Amino acid sequence: MLARHLVIIGNGISGITLARHVRKMDSDTHITVISGESDYFFSRTALMYVFMGHMKFEHTQPYESWFWEKNRIELKKAWVQKVEFGERTLVFDSGEKMTYDVLVIATGSKPNKFGWPGQDLEGVQGLYSKQDLELMEKNTHQGVNRAVIVGGGLIGIEMAEMLAYKKIPVTFLVREKGFWDNVLPKEESELVGRHILEHHIDLRLETELKEILSDSKGRARAVITSKGEEISCEFVGLTAGVSPNVDFLRNTELNVTRGVKVDTFFQTNIPDVYAIGDCAEFENPPAADRRNIEQVWYTGRMHGETLAHNLCKKPVPYQPGIWFNSAKFLDIEYQTYGTVPPIWNDSEVKSFYWEHSSGKVCFRMLMNLDHQILGVNNFGFRLRHEFFDQVIREKWSGEKVISKLDKANFDPEFFAPYYLEIQKAFKAQFGGNFQPTKKSFIQKLFGASV
Repeated sequence: MLARHLVIIGNGISGITLARHVRKMDSDTHITVISGESDYFFSRTALMYVFMGHMKFEHTQPYESWFWEKNRIELKKAWVQKVEFGERTLVFDSGEKMTYDVLVIATGSKPNKFGWPGQDLEGVQGLYSKQDLELMEKNTHQGVNRAVIVGGGLIGIEMAEMLAYKKIPVTFLVREKGFWDNVLPKEESELVGRHILEHHIDLRLETELKEILSDSKGRARAVITSKGEEISCEFVGLTAGVSPNVDFLRNTELNVTRGVKVDTFFQTNIPDVYAIGDCAEFENPPAADRRNIEQVWYTGRMHGETLAHNLCKKPVPYQPGIWFNSAKFLDIEYQTYGTVPPIWNDSEVKSFYWEHSSGKVCFRMLMNLDHQILGVNNFGFRLRHEFFDQVIREKWSGEKVISKLDKANFDPEFFAPYYLEIQKAFKAQFGGNFQPTKKSFIQKLFGASV
């Protein structure tokens, strides 16, 4: 009897995690991973460091090239043009075909475009794929006196840092009143906004792109903003979010809306066809505080792990656990755990917020009316994931969390122990039967203080 053929479209974190874990549990399944983007799986978050010259592209690959053959994971570099679900067949853009027994769609995201006039001009692009990186290197190689970035998300701030590193002046158009204020509370949004300005990036809040103007050669030469201003530029970065990369699956029998519709087992409406990662859209959110589409690295990994289990053992529903995310805003690190929305009802939620006098470090904790922790944001220092995963799951009181905050400190001891000031500020606002932690001998020795 022939082994089943598992075909995975997409070699990102979701698809590769799936392939690796299926192979761990099943030595017989024939596994093929297809990608037209790159020969091997790579760390997408490292693309900016390739652009900045800190590493070569091959250094972004977590596994040696021999890893795939040793684990009998076949890699095929090709673009899938269409899927003939009735025949269980993939058709590549070359005209070649491949059959499958089980198909997993893990095609990730693509940069959003909103029909702006001039959005397809030379020098206008998003940043998501290896091809986008190569295009950005070409588009900024020479002759760029100013760049304009449209959209204030995490990809936008990465692109701004990449351009600024190469001494290219940047204007940042953000339609909201504050940077990323559809995600961050007001104080955190303002902290990031100040930091952007301190890096000599021209941040324009409440300003949208209206049109991109062309020169005589079909290249971007300027943008027109929603305020009627014309800003000369030779490069335009479109970073107004991403959307599932599923256009080649539309107008088929597969249920596709924004993404490929799946249940909590990642099953689509077609037998033996699944979707995971950025391109999967849950019929219902997997948890009360989750969205239908999850576009975060660690959730993509969990999708792959869960589906691998389901393909090899007794199926279980996806259980995402406590929400977590991390990022960098230039040189300020950001972490969030649990539920911290941009706005909340003060009659239902209690907020504790502390900000360091430098204006570059802050900590926020939200609690319910019973003072149980709901979530935290922290900027400018690092806290331990396992600590907050536990305290949110076990619904610790805010007082208990703060009293044990030294246990969550991730930074080395000679770093400024911000948790000392946080404990003092919390006790001043909410009281509590605990004493702020004393400095360690090493902290006293190095004179670390805030």
